[in-house]
Amino acid sequence: MPSLFKRSLLPKLRSFPLTAEAVTILDGAAEFRRCLLEKIAQATQRIYIVALYLQEDEAGQEILDALHAAKAARPELDIAVVVDWLRAQRGLIGAKKQPGNSAWYQQQTRTHASEVPIYGVPVQTRELFGVLHLKGFVIDDCVLYSGASLNNVYLHKFDKYRYDRYHLLRNAALADSMHHLVQHGLIASRAVHRLDLPNLPSTRSLRKDIGDLRSRLKYAAYDTTAGSLDKNGLSVSPLLGVGKNNPLSKVIGELIASSRKQLTICTPYFNLPLAVTREINRALARGVRIDIIVGDKTANDFYIPPSEPFKIIAALPYLYEISLRRFAKRHQRYIDSGQLNLHLWRDGDNTYHLKGMWVDERYTLLTGNNLNPRAFRLDLENALLLDDPKGELSGPRQAELEQIYRHTQRIERYLDLETLPDYPAAVAKFLKRVSRVRIERLLYRIL
Repeated sequence: MPSLFKRSLLPKLRSFPLTAEAVTILDGAAEFRRCLLEKIAQATQRIYIVALYLQEDEAGQEILDALHAAKAARPELDIAVVVDWLRAQRGLIGAKKQPGNSAWYQQQTRTHASEVPIYGVPVQTRELFGVLHLKGFVIDDCVLYSGASLNNVYLHKFDKYRYDRYHLLRNAALADSMHHLVQHGLIASRAVHRLDLPNLPSTRSLRKDIGDLRSRLKYAAYDTTAGSLDKNGLSVSPLLGVGKNNPLSKVIGELIASSRKQLTICTPYFNLPLAVTREINRALARGVRIDIIVGDKTANDFYIPPSEPFKIIAALPYLYEISLRRFAKRHQRYIDSGQLNLHLWRDGDNTYHLKGMWVDERYTLLTGNNLNPRAFRLDLENALLLDDPKGELSGPRQAELEQIYRHTQRIERYLDLETLPDYPAAVAKFLKRVSRVRIERLLYRIL
């Protein structure tokens, strides 16, 4: 069966040369928090923080205090925080009505003498149809990259943590490229406004500007003119994508299509786009060994124990498990042969948020992309593709994978996964209703 992807993107990607010493894989969320605070305190030129959200809690306060302290100590520092416009103006999903983080940002601006601007980027007029899902903190000539946002669990401030991947890359050209896109492609837009100042414009009043921004972002890319097409040594390529058939989605498909021996995929929400599933099927057909690591439904950040009152959001982890069970059932013969390995991650009541891919012994994809239809069509996503033709990072690469596998268990049969009769009564009732009115397919497209 011919592939839908033309094998043309990977050789054409311009990349920035790296040394193995310039790449550090951090060991866990607490180490990520320590490194971030240390880099902020040491910064001398610029600090650009880009995340889905900066939460009003103890860890969020610690980060914001550190940014203000850095600015007060060195007023010449160029500092900006960029978050999603809509996410910042609502409370937590499932919680009582709250003013959102923007009210906290404004209170912090009033109480500090230093200025740390916090910008809201509206990728769409409604959060349901797209958010700013970019990742990466640019601090001087370093890029600290993770799929994590900024709050207590992502930063392991207290007992619980949300497990992600954490990479520190020391590369001035990469930092310049990512900084340039945020500064000129996002902050400079008429649709983008500061959330830390009062009298925010309504989203409705920004509809035209939001449409213009999204249209431009569909054709935007990181500036890699300072990079090279040379593929003989370790290098990194920054990737950007939003909307249907975007460049990042195409590279993800092409990476899977390029695999010959081994493919490892991490995603916290098992709901693969059709294009990804097709390439996985082709890879299995040509004999590639595939490992997919997902979170157990109880390690999903939307999971609510059956002992607590039911909320609609609590059904999401079960929808993802249903999707995983269907996939496992269709591929049981590959599971039986050991060519396909589905691993469930669980560590107490901690949660799982890993994304990315490892392709053969060459490519490693760092990304916030959840490898689901929403990421492929709606959200503004990015990634860093590490190309390592000589295996210069093989040691740290293998160590990261071993760390991820520590709390996983292989699914031997699709029957090992629970199904509707096993679910809490309130969850089963809701899922039956969803199936009856035939909106399940629509839900999978936007989850």
